[in-house]
Amino acid sequence: MKRIAILGSTGSIGRSTLSVAESYPERFQIVTLAAGSNLDAAFSQASRWRPRVISMAAEADADALRARLKAVELRGIEVVHGSGGAVQVATHPEVDFVVSAIVGVAGLEATYEAVRAGKILGLANKECLVAAGELITAEARRQGKPLLPIDSEHNAIHQCLRGGQINEVERIWLTASGGPFLNTPQSEFDAITVEQALNHPTWKMGRRITIDSATLMNKGFEVIEACRLFQMPPAKVEVMVHPQSTIHSMVEFVDGSILAQFSVTDMRLPILYALTYPERIQSDMRFSVSDLRHLDFSPPDLKKFPCLRLAYEAVECGGAKTVALNAADEVAVAAFLEGKIGFGEIPVIIEEVLAAIGSGKLESIASVLEADAESRRYAQLRVDNRKKTISKIAGSRATSFA
Repeated sequence: MKRIAILGSTGSIGRSTLSVAESYPERFQIVTLAAGSNLDAAFSQASRWRPRVISMAAEADADALRARLKAVELRGIEVVHGSGGAVQVATHPEVDFVVSAIVGVAGLEATYEAVRAGKILGLANKECLVAAGELITAEARRQGKPLLPIDSEHNAIHQCLRGGQINEVERIWLTASGGPFLNTPQSEFDAITVEQALNHPTWKMGRRITIDSATLMNKGFEVIEACRLFQMPPAKVEVMVHPQSTIHSMVEFVDGSILAQFSVTDMRLPILYALTYPERIQSDMRFSVSDLRHLDFSPPDLKKFPCLRLAYEAVECGGAKTVALNAADEVAVAAFLEGKIGFGEIPVIIEEVLAAIGSGKLESIASVLEADAESRRYAQLRVDNRKKTISKIAGSRATSFA
């Protein structure tokens, strides 16, 4: 019986993990949950799974959840909150395996502390490795515990690497769907709406990751993640646009052999793989081989999608640059979703932040969080300056028209 903690239990990966656990009750026990700010979902999960501990992001939500559980006489569930609560969830002594699925750096401290506590980590939060991958992977090596990727592309790489040694790898290929704007002229990017950007052709994901897929920043994060998970230099991690999303990733070996992994586009499969590694167990998720009859591949257009170029530049520098990349992207994407900036301005803001932030090495999680906060402040300043400029232009036009 594997005893599981889920960081981000109310998100898509968290819900999929619970679905896997429900399908294999003899194998998995849910011990602790970090549920964020979705009070209704947290109450439902607490009622269904009866975890030892459940954490909410805010103290007020924790108080409300505690009251609701008491009202229905659900006892024995400790309700905590904040970053300290998430750490408690991740390091609980009864937990064997931690699924890290909190979006952004909010789950960074809990993820790192889980590794320090000797837990096996199933990593679905790529931002943790983007911002603090050097620290997390070094600690995992010290603990002698694996970092098991849940992100579909890196999970595919992990599976392919079982066919050879890491020193036999010539190149890693990450596939990208290309997002909804693969065939949209760059000249039309400024007119892209939030609704259009959220309409991903293949995957159903959260709002930020869907926008990151549309800009190819998500693929840039995956390049950084691959470099750190598999200890590969950026020059050996390449991206190939593959609109069908049938092949999730490929590994090319020094003898010219290439191993590819393909399966259904269902996140329950990489979750199941990570939870049961090194075993493989029976599932009902089947891929139709006849779907392989038409596969397209093409190199990414780095001029049209500069976010991918910026990610390569950041990982080459390392240190605070990758922290700044993630922080600036999160701020810029949030501004786009709120209608404060245009789609084409996302990479512009990110590049400005990267130019302003140094590339010093970060020695602790505290220094990572400090660099993250500084980068966010600068990114928000760039967003606010753009809003003011747009307002001035709009006012000028209105006055001129009058």
